[in-house]
Amino acid sequence: MNDIKRICVYCGSGPGKNPNFTKTATAFGKILANSGIGLVYGGGTIGLMGAIAESVLDNGGQVIGVIPDFLEAREIAKRDATELVITADMHERKRIMFDRSDAFVALPGGLGTLEELTEQLTWAQLGRHRKPILLANIDNFWDPLVALIAHMRDLAFVREGLEVDLLTANRVEDILPKLRQAANAAQPKPAIAPARL
Repeated sequence: MNDIKRICVYCGSGPGKNPNFTKTATAFGKILANSGIGLVYGGGTIGLMGAIAESVLDNGGQVIGVIPDFLEAREIAKRDATELVITADMHERKRIMFDRSDAFVALPGGLGTLEELTEQLTWAQLGRHRKPILLANIDNFWDPLVALIAHMRDLAFVREGLEVDLLTANRVEDILPKLRQAANAAQPKPAIAPARL
């Protein structure tokens, strides 16, 4: 079994207009902590980022925040995280978040969330990793992106052999089971020793 030890969560540095987004971030933080799974995230204390990190810590979990130095003040770096990594730029931030994570979840967010998510989808499409990627499609937030990817597929820009298994979950309690199932499916099957003659 492929054990997921840490999950990278991409999400907004704002709360959005829908209160269910913050409720979901808080609920997922509790699920992570109670499951013994660490959070890797953008390192801020505001918006959905702050809500999930605070929830993980409040429930006894581990939080790794990764934030570039130019965002320390703007996103109010979470100094009480289990580990806070300050990077020189966004590229280093994203690389560390990738390296320290076993799976990726996108909660609602803005352009930064979308950019981080699509980079992981692109890397998976190019065969650079097999880590599960999931959209937390709370109140259908990600429906336009799912439709756009289907449109790209219909027009042969996402061609056969280049498809990525993008998971979706409409309920917070479905996120972890879907990630674990995908992680297990991605495990290479053990080689069967040839029978002795």
